[in-house]
Parts: sequence; structure tokens; C-alpha cells
Amino acid sequence: MTSGESLDTVRPTVGAGVDARVVRTRADVARTALGVLVAEGSDALTHARVAEIAGYSKTTLYNHWPSRLDLVKAALGALGESTQAEPSGDPRTDLIAQLKRFRKAVTDRRLDRVLSAMAQWASVEEMGQIRDSINTEGQRPLRTVLQGSFEGAELEAAISMLTGVVACPSLMFGIVPGDDVVESAVDIVLKSANR
Repeated sequence: MTSGESLDTVRPTVGAGVDARVVRTRADVARTALGVLVAEGSDALTHARVAEIAGYSKTTLYNHWPSRLDLVKAALGALGESTQAEPSGDPRTDLIAQLKRFRKAVTDRRLDRVLSAMAQWASVEEMGQIRDSINTEGQRPLRTVLQGSFEGAELEAAISMLTGVVACPSLMFGIVPGDDVVESAVDIVLKSANR
């Protein structure tokens, strides 16, 4: 992925001149790679393992995804845009809803493993670009709610604090925060906006 590309260019789409079978194969492999990453961890994400589960030959995988990094990129591209809560217009309600969705994704889709894999591959420039794109999309709802109250470094700090209340415990301790912790984090951030 080059600096001009987004996750949309990594995700398979049907367009002029694109064979639907190729699109289906790319989608199958991307979903399978994500499944392996989530269920078995980044060490298990190999051409042989993905080929075995997806039902394609290793040759097909190597032709389309020559390196292991390509498989990781395909897996992360399969995350897609997370569904967002319908905005209520109340900043507290909307922030809590978004953090609960993030927490649910961590537990249901094992995003803790995906985040861990992204951290493991963070030194690779292309992976850094993908990670940044995923983070930008994931943080967009929080940013939308907070940008009326914060700007610049304070906005970035508020977003980091709120996402961190879910991400840090899941990565560092293997737990996710309860509703009371999520709500308290939102209240602390919003209180600072009204200083």
C-alpha cells in the first residue's frame, strides 16, 4: 500500500474489468486471514494455514499475496469499517455508546489480538500506514463528538484517553473495562471540556 492508498484500495471491490471470481477469492482469503489472526494469533498467519482453511492452493495465495505482510494487510483490510452507533446528539451518550462498541469488538472479534498484531508489525512502513488508516476510521466517531469541545493537542489527548480506556486494559491485562469505568472516563473528559 502506498501513501496515496487507503484501506478501500486494499479491500476487494468489483469494477470494470475485474473478474468476480478474483474478487470472491480475495474476500475469502482476507476473511480467512483475519479469522486465523483473531483465533490463532499472528504467528499462525501463514500462507499454508490460510490456504488450508480457505480451500485455495498455496500457489494461489503466493501469486496474490507474495509475502506474509501481504496476508496481514489482507486480514486487516477485512476488518472493514466498524458499524457506528446512531448519534443521539448528546455527547456523553454518544461517546459511551462508541466506547461500548469498541469494547464489544475487542471481546467478540478479538480485536485485542488484531491490535497486538498491528503493534508487532508497526515497524514496517506499510503496516504503519494500514494501522493509521484503521485508527483514523475507528476514532472518527469520537473525533466528531469531541471536536466541538476540543481542538489541536487537547482533541488528540481526549481521543487517546478514551480509546485507551478500552485498548490498554485489553492489551496489557487481557480484560476489558466495565460500564462504570467507560462512563467515568467519558465524564472525566467531558468535565475537562467544561472547565
